[in-house]
Amino acid sequence: MTNATAKHGWDRETAWVAVLAACASLISFLIYFRRGDILLFGDAVAHINIARRVFDSRTPGLLQLGTVWLPLPHVLMMPFLVSKWMWQTGVGGSIPSMVAYVLGVTGIFRLVRTAAAASENAPSGSGKAAWFAAAIFGLNPNLLYVQATAMTESLYLALFLWSVVYFGEFVRGGGEAEFRWRAAKRSLWKCGACLTGACLTRYDGWFVALAMAALVILYGWRAPGVDVRRTVVEFVLLAAAVPVLWFTYNAIVYRNPLEFANGPYSARAIEKKTAVPGFPPHPGTNNLPVAAAYFVKAAEFSVAREHWQTAWLGLALLGSVALGLRERQRAWLLLLWLPVPFYMLSVAYGGVPIFTPAWWPHSLYNIRYGLQLLPVLGVFVALAAWYGASSAVRGEATRWAIWALAVGFAAVSYVSVWQAGPGCYREAWVNSRTRLEIEDRLAEQLKRLPPDASFLMYLGEHVGALQEAGIPLRRTISEGNHRVWKQPSDPEGLWERALASPAGYADFVVAFDGDTVWQAVHGLGLPVVARSEVAGQHAATIYRAR
Repeated sequence: MTNATAKHGWDRETAWVAVLAACASLISFLIYFRRGDILLFGDAVAHINIARRVFDSRTPGLLQLGTVWLPLPHVLMMPFLVSKWMWQTGVGGSIPSMVAYVLGVTGIFRLVRTAAAASENAPSGSGKAAWFAAAIFGLNPNLLYVQATAMTESLYLALFLWSVVYFGEFVRGGGEAEFRWRAAKRSLWKCGACLTGACLTRYDGWFVALAMAALVILYGWRAPGVDVRRTVVEFVLLAAAVPVLWFTYNAIVYRNPLEFANGPYSARAIEKKTAVPGFPPHPGTNNLPVAAAYFVKAAEFSVAREHWQTAWLGLALLGSVALGLRERQRAWLLLLWLPVPFYMLSVAYGGVPIFTPAWWPHSLYNIRYGLQLLPVLGVFVALAAWYGASSAVRGEATRWAIWALAVGFAAVSYVSVWQAGPGCYREAWVNSRTRLEIEDRLAEQLKRLPPDASFLMYLGEHVGALQEAGIPLRRTISEGNHRVWKQPSDPEGLWERALASPAGYADFVVAFDGDTVWQAVHGLGLPVVARSEVAGQHAATIYRAR
């Protein structure tokens, strides 16, 4: 199939991919939902309640979206979280993630099919390569779990993949002919729209936008025509819009343009707060090679166990090299490798630790970040098999044997992951056990209190207790009611006034040993209503304020 006949739209084959992906998404969601596992990630609970407090708060409004996490995932969740049931169960947070998963699977199918179909060196079997890549991506055990939750990985991957799809169409369609340039320009604007969404979802998108903007500038510098260069300038401005707006938002609201990066809730601040004196920093700190190794190892854990992991990376590298040697005009596919330098820098200098069972400290933490390399493993392993089958000189039987080996390799790898348990699921389960236990106990105690009672509570760690108890957030005064634009302090703010005089603002106080509320009420002699203690968690105490 040549460039002229390559498929681009939502044809019947793409529709089937979408239908099958929707079925896989729904089945996975129902399994984890029935097991009560979609709220295991503390971050998933936080995402849901950030979205909820925009309209359910003592001080509702868009400023409740905060600063460290980018706003698009929360905005997409909000319509579904109006329902109390969808909020309590977490279903409202899963829906956007599941839709994004379906778009991501169709995106990787479209990416491989259009890139392979346009090849002149290996023209046969492009459909097999596209289906194989989509299967590697869509049937990944870790992604199937994460897409059933309110985490942001599924949404970001979909936006990232489609931005690469449209960027590739722009590169292929650009040229001097007017009709080709018009099509290329439309693809570039679609790429820009996807990049904007990615930049509003995760900071990974900022890095991708920078790389794509640089490539578009290079293209525009070499291409003739005023219209080309004007379009390039417009694209670069669009790519820079979200970071500039986010810096401006932080500067105006928080009086610090880098609040999201160095503020009290940033990754760097959290790492500093949780550091143990006398213990070394997380692996990869100030060490780019080690940081890259931990990220790549996390990616390998997403697709296989033990010795199978190295084979995945080797095949992906083989497919990448083959692409570079045989299909240089499709080198834009190498943009899929951008997560490696981004996370290498993040782990080394951004306070973002990644732990894997294979290396010290032999635990699971942020291993889900490895999913960002899943498009690389899906696309380039499929391309490696496709190049191998297309180059076979002994006929159809040899080509089918190569495809059978590739599919068998992927299937055995995924079976091994299911047998051990997906790493992302195990990370969420292991790290949530004590948190869920104390939140369950606290929720049961809160349900026994008057149904119209008001509370003073720090929600940064255990908002899940209110969610489980079904207590509207507007009945609680929390740190979310602090006026962040009042610097350096705001003694007249609702949060600060309630801390200074709990009896004047709340019926009950919920404090965890050592938190801000505990520090404010400890020693006031308030009567204790209930207390919950769980090993590994700060004890929770409910006081009667009035």
